[in-house]
Amino acid sequence: MMPVCLQPEPANFDERVRQRGHQWLVDKGWSMDAPAPDASALPTYWRESQKELWSAYGGICAYLCIFFEWASGASSTDHFVAKSVNAGQAYEWANFRLSCLGANRNKGRFDDVLDPFEMSEFTFELNLANGEIAPGGHLQADAALLNMALTTIQRLHLNDVETAGMRAQHVNDYFNHDVSADYLRRRSPFVWAEMVRQGVICTP
Repeated sequence: MMPVCLQPEPANFDERVRQRGHQWLVDKGWSMDAPAPDASALPTYWRESQKELWSAYGGICAYLCIFFEWASGASSTDHFVAKSVNAGQAYEWANFRLSCLGANRNKGRFDDVLDPFEMSEFTFELNLANGEIAPGGHLQADAALLNMALTTIQRLHLNDVETAGMRAQHVNDYFNHDVSADYLRRRSPFVWAEMVRQGVICTP
C-alpha cells in the first residue's frame, strides 16, 4: 500500500448515484448517518460509477497497489466506511476505494485498516528478496500507527504467499530486464517506489 490522492467525482455522479441512493434511504425511512438495517438491501447505484472509479485511479488497486485491466472483471468498489456501518456513505464518491475483488472481500466491513487516502509516504517497506512488506521504520515511534499497520497487513492478507510472491516476481522481472522501470512504475507502483527508495532504481 501507498498513499492515494482523492480524485474528483465524475460529472453527474450526484444525480446518478448520490441523489438516487439518498432518496431510497429517505423512502425507506433509514437514517443516512446510521448503520443500514440490512446492507444487502441497499440498491447498488455505486456500480453506475465503477468504470469511472477504475479510470480515475488509473486501474491501480488501492490496497494491493497493482494495475489490473478493466476487462479482467477484477474491479470492485470498496466502501472504506462500510455500508453496514453508515448507510449514507454507500453513495459518497469520497468513500469509494478502487479495489481488486480479493482485497475488497478481505477488508469487508472491518474498520481496522489504514486508509490509503490518509496514509503518509513509506508507511510500508518492501523486502525485495521475498516480496513481503513491513511497517516503515519511522512507525516505531508511534505505537498506535504501528499497530494499525500490522493489523492492515494481516486483515488484507498483504503478506500471503501469492501476494508476496507477486511483488517478488515484479522485482525479479526488473532485475531480469523483462520490464523497464517505467513499466514497473505504471503497473506496480509500490514496488517501483520501494526500489527507488532503496536505491535500486535511479530517477532523473
